[in-house]
Amino acid sequence: MAGAEPVAGVGRCRLMRIREENRNMFLLATVTLCCGAVAGTVALLELTLGPAPAKQMAERAAIDVTAPTPVRVVGAPFEPNVNPRAR
Repeated sequence: MAGAEPVAGVGRCRLMRIREENRNMFLLATVTLCCGAVAGTVALLELTLGPAPAKQMAERAAIDVTAPTPVRVVGAPFEPNVNPRAR
């Protein structure tokens, strides 16, 4: 076996090699995991400023749905085309 030529790539670990067509997906997954880890850490360590409210409740005021808020219409009013053959 003295005359055997060395095989290219034997010294490298082939499991750690990322093929070129998978590099973008690997980069996306890495960035997503890192951002998720940072966001999770910040959410766990977030300090609330000031005392916490006793209990949050929605307002019990009645909303008048019959009186719409006036709006300004710009352009021609929309008329649906219910018969596409007749223009």
